[in-house]
Amino acid sequence: MKFATQIINRVWLGGQLLAHRRFNAALAKPRHCQESILGSYIKANAATEFGRRHDFAHIRSVGDFQQRVPLSNYDDYTAAIARIGNGERNVLSTSPVRMLEPSSGSTSARKLVPYTAQLQTEIRRAIAPWLVDLARSVPSIRNGRSYWAITPTTGHELEAGSATEPVPVGFDSDSAYLGGWLAWMTSRVLLNCEDLSLVSDIGEFRRLTLLRLLAAPDLRLISVWHPTFFVLLLDELVASWPALLRDLETGVRPAGPVRGVSPNRARARKLAGVDPHYPESIWPELAVVSCWGDGHAARDCAALARYFPGTMIQSKGLLATEACISIPFAEKKPLAIRSHFFEFIDANENAKTSWELDQGESYSVVVTTGSGFCRYRLHDRIVVDGFVKSTPSIRFVGKEDSVSDLRGEKLSEAFVAGILGRLLPTLAPDAGFAMLAPSITAAMPRYTLFVDSDYACDDKMRIQLESELERNPNYAHCVHLGQLGSVGILRVGADATERYVERLRNRGQRLGVIKPIALSPLTDWEEILVEA
Repeated sequence: MKFATQIINRVWLGGQLLAHRRFNAALAKPRHCQESILGSYIKANAATEFGRRHDFAHIRSVGDFQQRVPLSNYDDYTAAIARIGNGERNVLSTSPVRMLEPSSGSTSARKLVPYTAQLQTEIRRAIAPWLVDLARSVPSIRNGRSYWAITPTTGHELEAGSATEPVPVGFDSDSAYLGGWLAWMTSRVLLNCEDLSLVSDIGEFRRLTLLRLLAAPDLRLISVWHPTFFVLLLDELVASWPALLRDLETGVRPAGPVRGVSPNRARARKLAGVDPHYPESIWPELAVVSCWGDGHAARDCAALARYFPGTMIQSKGLLATEACISIPFAEKKPLAIRSHFFEFIDANENAKTSWELDQGESYSVVVTTGSGFCRYRLHDRIVVDGFVKSTPSIRFVGKEDSVSDLRGEKLSEAFVAGILGRLLPTLAPDAGFAMLAPSITAAMPRYTLFVDSDYACDDKMRIQLESELERNPNYAHCVHLGQLGSVGILRVGADATERYVERLRNRGQRLGVIKPIALSPLTDWEEILVEA
């Protein structure tokens, strides 16, 4: 098995070398690459309803495109997506729509993103150079299997359309993103957990996931979205260690379509003397854990690194259901320059192309993709932290549409994340969970910092936090006028992250993409997080 895994990994990586070379070459000429991508969109989609409405036939340049097509948000596409879901073609794109992929933000309702054959190709153009670059940096990942996080359904994620030719609503498998024979090859070296997406009970999902992970001593690469997804698995590993070893020894046969776990007595005996608090001894060959590491995820990424002191924790690029914006490459995170057409809105609301960005400046990301979304605002704020050849390398700062506004204060998550990033390392270095949210239970509405640190629950922290928040003039105005009370701090328990995840999961969000955030506009966190 080990030899076969090595061969398949090498053959698969060899099949990605051309994409890697093309990406590497494109980094030196981003303008040529981006204008070519935009031109292909205009030509391919000129006959669609969207293309006719915006006169694609007469677009000859980036300037023409920006003049004829306005900036857009998801709400601008809801009617078109409903028609696509009912089987209508050539609405946004001529590329066939394979499915509608659900996505959700921290506060918004579910979105459905058209997942087209062209978008699949664009995602492959980003994944291939990333993994080839990673394999060259950490050659040992070629010698074992990989686990890519699978998330359970919440009970309403898989649907069918209602017309004669319905477009299904659901999630594609990780291996399917690679397409064709590459998908088959990848499935041979991925730890097969795709059927676990059908397990809606979170406890059972974690148990079965852990059993399959425990049965795989040859894991070399683990890829998750937010680091807390894996941290919560590791917490469950410690809490259920004896029961997990018993199940691993005897095997498990779940009801329904989910595959069982075969008895593995030899592996169970070997793990019997292992301390689950030190998971590097469970997977001694694990070389890389890939997860989000920017924005508010940075602290959780650091916590994950403490579980695996000898393992590379690689921060992912900026990824969304709608697009792949950047990838880890050459020790930076350059734009996925061959995947989509990118624009960036600067502080003066001017649209800039990727070859017009300045180092150190912050921008809002706009994408045009093979799904048919044109000049689509992701509401992701990034900062340019360097260049790879001539292509900007970017770092995610925060969601600019995560705004809390009880009394006109308009606090943004990016602003609050910056404050917590400055204060917590010195005033509450032991903090694992920290989130600001509005509280309306008191006579005077105010904001409360929910934090799992006794150090943070003192006047020094509260005074400095209030001072930092009042750098936002709207917030300061509301406090000084008595519209808001001054900020409070409440201590939460060690299970705060678990409670947070369950709260958002009950609102319909997918487990694997739930992100702890610096600021939530929801007002019921005191009831959820603080023990009576």
